[in-house]
Amino acid sequence: MAILILLATIASSIKIQAQQEKMFSQYMFNMLALNPAYAGNRDVLSATALYRNQWGGVPGAPKTMTFTIDAPLNSEKAGLGLQIYNDQIGIFNETGVFASYSFRVKLSERTTLSLGLQGGAINLNANYLSVQTTPGQYGTDVAFADNFSKILPNFGGGFFLSNDRGYFGVSMPNVLKNKVTSSFSEDATQQRHVYSMAGFVLGSGAFKVKPSMLAKYVTGFGVGLDGNVNFWFNDRIAIGGSYRWNQTRIIGDQQSNRAIVSGDAIVAMLELQLTPQFRLGYAYDWTLNGFSHNGKIGNIPSHEFMLRYEFGFSKSKILTPRYF
Repeated sequence: MAILILLATIASSIKIQAQQEKMFSQYMFNMLALNPAYAGNRDVLSATALYRNQWGGVPGAPKTMTFTIDAPLNSEKAGLGLQIYNDQIGIFNETGVFASYSFRVKLSERTTLSLGLQGGAINLNANYLSVQTTPGQYGTDVAFADNFSKILPNFGGGFFLSNDRGYFGVSMPNVLKNKVTSSFSEDATQQRHVYSMAGFVLGSGAFKVKPSMLAKYVTGFGVGLDGNVNFWFNDRIAIGGSYRWNQTRIIGDQQSNRAIVSGDAIVAMLELQLTPQFRLGYAYDWTLNGFSHNGKIGNIPSHEFMLRYEFGFSKSKILTPRYF
């Protein structure tokens, strides 16, 4: 908890605006969590579970769990999806439930444009009473005197253009800038996040290459970028890697706005298509941002596990595996 108290002290004198939404290394296999227009895109009932343990071994480090399920409706002219997630960092716990609907238009035999909307709510909790503080001259710090809980409704939307060789999409999952006020933070606000994602497949037969990218823009923060390449062998095994850049904007009393762009992590990935319906994924992050713990600087590892199961592969038109 000492890390959290230190961060709180820094935040009281310098405002650091950064990404608030949950982060995934395997974003290309968990697209519904970023873009509601993806609902129904896989043409079958598809369920995905993902667990991310960031900065393993660091007390209070982020841990994220998500579950998404979606399916096509009305002869694949629409899609319906559900996302449930829990994001923990230190004393803060965020649980969200969002339903999504997509309207799908066939532009050609293989190309589909999807327009999607989502709506739901986030339950944000802060367990301030668990923080161990040292009583001062005037007693216990009032900022940690009570726990905090608030429900934040929100909605968002996006579009997703795809065919069997590539995809492109843009989304804003949360439009409302809800105020999050408590004794600990008087001016905290949910910031809007805009995502742009794209990818395509090169090659045929036993060997294929799948590059992809995810750009993230946060109001008042800047742009982050993930670049990824996966190599598929016999449509069964994929080995790949990513590089993540982040931008942090610091606003201080003695200087104008200053943005710092730096490498955040290198990611190694492994995907196993065990059956036409069952896929496993794993990602390992090497930290590059200079973060240190117990005197160790650099590689504070992050682990991410993904499990997907899909129903309905008796349909002859379903591609195996689905790349997007």
